[in-house]
Amino acid sequence: MADHNRIRLFDRQAQSYEKRRKNLQLASERRRLLRHATGKVLEVSVGAGNNFPFYPSDVHVTAVDFSSKMIEKAAEAAEEYSLSCELVISDVESLDFSENSFDTVVSTLSLCAYENPNQVLSNLQLWVKPGGKILLLEHGISSNPIYAWFQHRLDRLSVKFVGCHQDRDILKMVQEAGIIIEHMERMMLHSVVLIQGTVRK
Repeated sequence: MADHNRIRLFDRQAQSYEKRRKNLQLASERRRLLRHATGKVLEVSVGAGNNFPFYPSDVHVTAVDFSSKMIEKAAEAAEEYSLSCELVISDVESLDFSENSFDTVVSTLSLCAYENPNQVLSNLQLWVKPGGKILLLEHGISSNPIYAWFQHRLDRLSVKFVGCHQDRDILKMVQEAGIIIEHMERMMLHSVVLIQGTVRK
């Protein structure tokens, strides 16, 4: 469970996250990923709603974040983009949805921040319906050895000041979780990975 210090750390970043949304950070990547979202969608660690401009118009999104300041920004984004959305203030690692509750689950740039990302990935598979979609856009350790060296060196400072790890092996984590990868792309010196996945139950 997230402690108050971590929550305050992300509360302080809510305005900068909003600026990224207005600047359409990673717009092409988000659009390619989220066009595959259907039906009832769960988005974990929604932040300031940076994905909201890119969802299909016919989805309903349940969006979760432990930061009330982020949720405030996400609410503004949902209104701006006329997105059907329910906003939930909760630590993702403490969520307790019923199994098979969602057609699609989405996580973007959030696996870097969890204390137990493997448990989160396991939960995502429980919450999505059989054959449903798991859509991920995550950053982690690069396959470029020079860049990876810098990521390892900067990891401790990154965790302290922005709350995210730089050197997690996202692709390995997803594979070990048993998520079936249907499509995968690497970008940004191979430090960002886009994954369209599913589960079979």
